[in-house]
Amino acid sequence: MEQNASPSSSSEGLKGTILIVDDDASVRRALHSTLRTLGFNTSEASGGPEALVLARASRYDVVLLDMNMPDMDGLEACRSLRRLLPRSAILMLTVRDSEEDKVNALEAGADDYVTKPFHIRELTARIRAAVRRVQSLEDQRNAPIRIGDIELDPARRDVHKAGNLVHLTPKEFDLLHYLMTHVGFPVTHGRLLHAVWGPEYGNEVEYLRTFVRELRKKIEDDPSAPKYLLTDVRVGYRFRENYPAPGLRMLDRSRVDSDSRS
Repeated sequence: MEQNASPSSSSEGLKGTILIVDDDASVRRALHSTLRTLGFNTSEASGGPEALVLARASRYDVVLLDMNMPDMDGLEACRSLRRLLPRSAILMLTVRDSEEDKVNALEAGADDYVTKPFHIRELTARIRAAVRRVQSLEDQRNAPIRIGDIELDPARRDVHKAGNLVHLTPKEFDLLHYLMTHVGFPVTHGRLLHAVWGPEYGNEVEYLRTFVRELRKKIEDDPSAPKYLLTDVRVGYRFRENYPAPGLRMLDRSRVDSDSRS
């Protein structure tokens, strides 16, 4: 294990603290060099067990985690790291790109899924989004969240669109709140059901779709072509970031499901 810098709080002026977990030393070196140049504070681990040692000692904003590693595979490492770092963002890096692999990673606790080979500009865009979300949750737990013309106030439990109050049911509010606090990241059906309705829920996808359909009617200009609450087909939902970088394609393509059930 190689630790390049002692993680420190983002309040000290750093852009974020990153833990790089990959058994390929050349990948770790390349990521370390690039991310340090961009102002991030990085630490490295060559596998899951070493990453857990670091996670027990320090807090990280983002974990970049390889899915295919010896000794402890990425999914097992992800589950363990999620327990140790509940508020950190975990971005899974892998050469595997099937929908089953993607869902498995997200269900294990990953926040996003990035396929190798990737462009560093794309990866850093995802990292910056993750750092913004983590630091916002840390610093402004009850502060209003504004994305585009949607503003959600957790303390008052109200939502405004373009300055006008939107009347949501309690569960619609909880669903929107969870998606907006995970802005830019895909959230699986099971994870949403578990977070909003409780641990006894997880397979009621049609039930969730009904709530999403009603929520879109209240927050979207055109519910049939939503610009905020997007569908990741056969995976779940994603609340779109307000202003994606010009010319930058999403790593996980957000596609709106043309199926009227969604």
